[in-house]
Amino acid sequence: MAFDFLVPVSDRVLAHCELLPAQALGKHIYMHTARHGLPVLANVSVAILGVNESRNAFEKKPERLDISEIRLQLYNLMMGNWNSSIIDLGDIEEGETVEDTYFVVKEIVAGLLEENIIPIVIGATQDITYPTYRAFDGLKNMVNLVSIDSRFDFGMDEDLISSHSYMSKIITEKPNNLFNFSNIGYQSYFNSQEELDLMERLFFDSYRLGELISNITLAEPILRNAHVVSLDARAIRAADMGYSRNFSPNGFNGREICAISRYAGISDNVSVFGIYECENSNQAFQLVAQIIWYFIEGLNFRIQESPNSNSNDFTKYTVPTEDESLVFYKSHLSERWWVEVPSILTSHTKTNSPALLPCTELDYLDACNQNIPERWFKAYKKGFN
Repeated sequence: MAFDFLVPVSDRVLAHCELLPAQALGKHIYMHTARHGLPVLANVSVAILGVNESRNAFEKKPERLDISEIRLQLYNLMMGNWNSSIIDLGDIEEGETVEDTYFVVKEIVAGLLEENIIPIVIGATQDITYPTYRAFDGLKNMVNLVSIDSRFDFGMDEDLISSHSYMSKIITEKPNNLFNFSNIGYQSYFNSQEELDLMERLFFDSYRLGELISNITLAEPILRNAHVVSLDARAIRAADMGYSRNFSPNGFNGREICAISRYAGISDNVSVFGIYECENSNQAFQLVAQIIWYFIEGLNFRIQESPNSNSNDFTKYTVPTEDESLVFYKSHLSERWWVEVPSILTSHTKTNSPALLPCTELDYLDACNQNIPERWFKAYKKGFN
């Protein structure tokens, strides 16, 4: 069984937790220990999982990622007013081959998904996104993936998988369960024109760093529809990560990336949250710990909402345009917005009602001015292809 390959949380972390105050997060997490074994999965909301596999790194790592240090910083943080039950499964170490590691990650994540447990994966390199996506095989036919990254990570060689090319394998490999891919925070000078053209041809969504920084709330509807969220720490600017060698001067700052993480937690669709490409510095460890804290914080504010015109919790707005009448819904509980996309009715939803695409109030106002939202148009076109 794949869970047998898990390595317990280190004695150093366990000893540190003994010294923490009662309100600290480390006092409220059930951990995989050498003495007591794996924690019970029943009634668990979140599982922390380290993956120390870096052999497919695009830039070879000068040293092994110290996931225990991230744990120390996370467990130092104070517990929120949460109802979530959290476990720490320990780490997956390198297998005999990279494919062996991928298999163990896939099986463990799939096992957690079957138990309705959300894995928070702390991985050395972002190619670990690939086995977390493959964990949905047989569980979900259509998967939406959101990458928070300065690059699209398509790469040039379809046969090669690395931290800069794992998306090519996800797009091309059978079974192809990927319905939509969205990138948050790409930086144009890191991406070739061919990659930008490919994003357009496949009707994928991409949002430049500057666009998000000017209005960070634009990330919320993108993440609301995601099943897998993959965060490349190199999307964060170097100053906020301790000026590590492989980080760029431009990127999200600490406040912005924590807000994005909280949006991911609030999304009632997000089932896997991964943080990758961190490097060993005290500042980086602290920020990654806070990103995880904000994800769990968002998780505890999730609201299960299903917009429809018969509910008193929503207001329905019909906006006639030149080609289509767009139907929007606004929630009275969360003030979130959705728009109907009729074309993906038969292809992907197999229900008697149009699919609902998360959107913003700005999308509604644009439609009122006869400007069809770009995300709606891409989803509409995708339904015909």
